[in-house]
Amino acid sequence: MTDLSNKKILIIGGSSGFGLKTAELALKANAEVIIIGRDEHRVDQSVTSLKSNANQVAGEVLDATNSEQLNRLLTHYGQFDHVISMLGGVMGGGFVTAPIAEIRQTIEDKFFANLTIAKAIWPHINNQGSMIFTSGAGGHPADASGAIVGNQAIETMVAGLAVELAPKIRVNAVAPTWTPTGLWRDLQGQELKSNQAQMVQQIPLQRVSKVEEVAKAFLFLMDNGFVTGQTIYVDGGISVN
Repeated sequence: MTDLSNKKILIIGGSSGFGLKTAELALKANAEVIIIGRDEHRVDQSVTSLKSNANQVAGEVLDATNSEQLNRLLTHYGQFDHVISMLGGVMGGGFVTAPIAEIRQTIEDKFFANLTIAKAIWPHINNQGSMIFTSGAGGHPADASGAIVGNQAIETMVAGLAVELAPKIRVNAVAPTWTPTGLWRDLQGQELKSNQAQMVQQIPLQRVSKVEEVAKAFLFLMDNGFVTGQTIYVDGGISVN
């Protein structure tokens, strides 16, 4: 059983989906958890929900890609043992069909946002701590161009940072595939079911993942001190199909 007693964990994008479930599991493992989100109502709601099971939790409303806001938070909370970033979005369209601005923004949101966070936060991580980022699996260059480039860039960054920051800090990533989380909150009813059904057809295990299955990968990477520079695919086999 994972034991994160006396560990302080920062989860960027922790007010919904994978981040919220990871926070819940970390609290059950006796960690102290701080979640960051941009939506004040969602952050407050999440903290209230998490406090029903544990008191070692706090929430902050800010844009983690804003260096000034992030530095204020780091000054307030001091050192962390583990920092998890859930930042990054999705897109559709290939290199020809998608507008360049959309491709560029997707790469910005997936890669450069996380690089900005990594450069600001690594000095605030305790010895033998870790940073964990979120990549992604599924999709193809022809139908998710900017997202694919962004995911590959995150994994390249993880490999580089793992060497640069060793042996003090471990750096890894988790790559989930399509999962019914808040990322898809704009899809309604039949559209959501149709999207899910299309993904199931592509996944060898013939189902989409549960949020907890992905969250457990983040817990594993915090707990296992001999894993660094790796991307763990929690994708039902879609990446090898």
